[in-house]
Amino acid sequence: MKLSSNHGFVNQLLVYTLVMIGFSGSIGLGTVWMRHQISVTANSNKQLDARIAMIERHLAETITAAESERDTQVLLRRNAEWNLGLVAPSHAQIVRLPEDPVMRLAAKRNAGLFGDTAPASASVYLPLARR
Repeated sequence: MKLSSNHGFVNQLLVYTLVMIGFSGSIGLGTVWMRHQISVTANSNKQLDARIAMIERHLAETITAAESERDTQVLLRRNAEWNLGLVAPSHAQIVRLPEDPVMRLAAKRNAGLFGDTAPASASVYLPLARR
């Protein structure tokens, strides 16, 4: 019985076709998965942006409320309402600082943080030989 070469060619073509279908299907599946991951990440970013906006709005409201309570008239009214008996400081009690107060407080807070102070010395006993 003689086998023709056409059957071998058809079998190879069928195998190659199945391999190409599987390969293109896996590429398609990978593309769909990546698009899904992009969508999930975009939704997460959108929720984080909304939360950040809400927190910034709440912070602005809190700052506004605190600033309104620091007004001189409000403080004088609270002093009278609550019978605190507080008085304004005299000019001798007020100290004016020539530098920026924010930078001064930052320098005070960060003093020693970057090694600008000498480390404390410690003595250590190391025995060099056994007796």
